[in-house]
Amino acid sequence: MAACRAQPAFCRGPHTLTVPAELFQENRQRLCERLKGKVPSGAIVLLQGGESQTRYCSDHEPIFRQESYFQWAFGVEEPDFYGAIEVDTGNTILFPPKLPDTYAVWMGKLLTCEDFKERYGVNEAHWSSDIPSILKGRNPAVLLTLKGLNTDSGNYSREAAFDGISQFKVDNEILHPEIMECVKPQTKKIIMKSIRPGVYEYQMESLFKHYCYFTGGMRGEAYTCICGTGDNGSVLHYGHAGAPNSKLVQDGDMCLFDMGCEYYCYTSDITCSFPANGKFTERQKGIYEAVYKSSRAVMAAVKPGVSWVDMHLLADRTHLEELKRLGLVTGDIDEMMKVRLGAVFMPHGLGHFMGLDTHDVGGYPEGTERSKEAGLKSLRTVRTLEQRMVLTIEPGIYFIDVLLDAAFNNPEQARFLVRERIDSHRGFGGVRIEDDIAITQDGMELMTCVPRTVEEIETLMEEGRRQPPMPLPQDMKKYVINHMLRYVIILKSQVCNNSDITEVCNSVSQVCNNSVSQVCNNSVSQVCNNSVSQVCNNSVSQVCNNSVSQVCINSVSQVCINSVSQVCNNSVSQVCINSVSQVCNNSVSQVCNNSLQVSDTCSEHPFSCSG
Repeated sequence: MAACRAQPAFCRGPHTLTVPAELFQENRQRLCERLKGKVPSGAIVLLQGGESQTRYCSDHEPIFRQESYFQWAFGVEEPDFYGAIEVDTGNTILFPPKLPDTYAVWMGKLLTCEDFKERYGVNEAHWSSDIPSILKGRNPAVLLTLKGLNTDSGNYSREAAFDGISQFKVDNEILHPEIMECVKPQTKKIIMKSIRPGVYEYQMESLFKHYCYFTGGMRGEAYTCICGTGDNGSVLHYGHAGAPNSKLVQDGDMCLFDMGCEYYCYTSDITCSFPANGKFTERQKGIYEAVYKSSRAVMAAVKPGVSWVDMHLLADRTHLEELKRLGLVTGDIDEMMKVRLGAVFMPHGLGHFMGLDTHDVGGYPEGTERSKEAGLKSLRTVRTLEQRMVLTIEPGIYFIDVLLDAAFNNPEQARFLVRERIDSHRGFGGVRIEDDIAITQDGMELMTCVPRTVEEIETLMEEGRRQPPMPLPQDMKKYVINHMLRYVIILKSQVCNNSDITEVCNSVSQVCNNSVSQVCNNSVSQVCNNSVSQVCNNSVSQVCNNSVSQVCINSVSQVCINSVSQVCNNSVSQVCINSVSQVCNNSVSQVCNNSLQVSDTCSEHPFSCSG
């Protein structure tokens, strides 16, 4: 960090964004200005940061992510901090935890309070165990703690608490609405150029994560990546544990990739839709351009003073007009709007606030009612737009069977639907175009820089076709054997099911991809000449002049008793020690981790491919 700044700041290197400590000082000052006149003189804001945690009952510590309100106010990366702000003066105090000296063995040099004061640009820093005495010395008129409802999640923010807080007067009502008002708020190109039929959705997710971290120092994602192809594009929150971006991408699929990175807890949220093979069909082009037209209509209309509900309705109307032009609906658009037909094709809201959380706070101020109408009830805000607000604009058209079936069974909506045309789009998936914008004095600033028109997308993807492709699934057995086997444990039940790798268990020749040269980068003659059945014809002493454990970890009988299923009873990593290349590299002596020569064993070997 020191190399990145001449003043307190955050960055991950000279090629990444620098976030100055002044940003958080300005945030605190803005909060104090809002509170002055509403709280008694001498009031102190007290916030509690996120706590260190372990995964369930284990000692594994997941990567820590700071609580969003605390991050907004102080920009602190570490867990278990408290922070106090004197409303009258803006004077700021951080309270880091005092770790035992023994932690230095495991965590490196332990920082002092003076170190934290300098790192985060605050006025004072004291150990968190000293909070009662430090605050008592300030004699606060009231401690303002944070407690309020997040209208997106239904969860409440955690109120600061510490031993001894009962001796202070505490107000947990005024801070939440005030701080909420203060807080509101190139990787996609690589994916487009890399995708092609024959890869898996999760490979594109992996590429996105790698690129964000490798080029931008972004260790975490803003949310679970959605990499839907084909019909999966109609699953609004695809990518969850039950459907973990696991489909094989097919030629002709439409892709909907919704992924965002996070930098210093600030998030991005972008969705791109494009054809897997790089060329739009007429059907794909029609739906895509309908959504693109809706997106740009909203962008042209947003500015301070505009209702977000009206923007959602504008998107709905544009979709219906375009679907009518394409022959999927028929009739009067105004009548369609009355029966909320647009929600059949776009059941989610038009967008959301974005900042320290992907779905940031402030959408429904206290006392605001949520609509019960289809589509409108899913809006994450119903506010009138103001300058400096940061939002997403993300219209979409989807073909979701359960919604289409319900619409056909609803006489008020069914009269507008052209069944034959709509049924022909079942399985299409969906198209969503999501951009990040900031409301300016007289309009908006577009913060997303990715290809959006059909022509731009096809041109970019054509450039990608001239690059070497990623390894395709048919090459993956060899790829795994040569490079990744040491990390994979494949039991018999896992190898010999109905997957592409079933062939691995059919015969030793298929395990070896037909020649030992493919497994061990050696010729068949250098390793073995006969079938697996001949490997075990001799006694253990004839196979290796050492104990069985020196031959292949387990006994020879466990490795190669008459059938491949018995070979696979142990993990491949156990059979091959670390990786095939390490086991069979140039001589059997390396298989046995000893100085044996090929002539010392026998002319046969468990990895024979000739039989």
